[in-house]
Amino acid sequence: MKIAVIGGTGLIGSQVVKNLNAAGHEAVPHSKSTGVDIIGGQGLDEAVAGADAVVNLTNSPTFDEASLAFFQTSMDNLLAAARKGGVGHLVILSIVGADQVPELDYYRAKVLQEKILAAGPIPYSIVRATQFMDFMDAVLSWTADADTVRLPVTPIQPIASKDVAAAVAEVAAGAPLNGIHNIAGPEVFPLDELGRITLSHKGDSRTVVTDPTAGMFAVVKGDVLTDKNARLAPTHYADWLS
Repeated sequence: MKIAVIGGTGLIGSQVVKNLNAAGHEAVPHSKSTGVDIIGGQGLDEAVAGADAVVNLTNSPTFDEASLAFFQTSMDNLLAAARKGGVGHLVILSIVGADQVPELDYYRAKVLQEKILAAGPIPYSIVRATQFMDFMDAVLSWTADADTVRLPVTPIQPIASKDVAAAVAEVAAGAPLNGIHNIAGPEVFPLDELGRITLSHKGDSRTVVTDPTAGMFAVVKGDVLTDKNARLAPTHYADWLS
């Protein structure tokens, strides 16, 4: 298959391209660095023309209210280019539980992206993943000072980026789902516990303080960012850390 990967030079995209090419497909990465701008539209028609499938892994540069406009514009542009180019399958990566956390602008933006895709003219697949293990350092930095890191007890089911990429590549090479495929890590942790495990592994002496008001995950109610019925990825957090 000929597969165009928009956002194909990023954390997930570069691994998706590698996996698809290793499986015998012709996967081509596209991004601003290769002359493709999903917001301005430059190079987009050429990037997707004649592709059997297109994977959109582009992401908003911000996580605030502006992310809604990013996903609206990028999806409108991509659907128009895909229709013109005869694309038979369009794939995006979203977030498990995104529709359950409307308090977060970015999660509302991802739900908007899903709705635009589902309402569009192209057969589609949505892969929803739980929180990436790779982003744990960033989560720790949001509420950290010299001595402490404040984190809520929000249940998190972390997944390795390589497992996300494998799932996205598999879906992209298959028939359109016209629905959602959930993937998740094999274990659920309270976020504060996950912070303690991470700092201990790094030899970081800061103390994790349980704070139900700390950071963006403080607004998450219950265990909506986890899914025990999802397809479980093989990589455990302890193995990923080591």
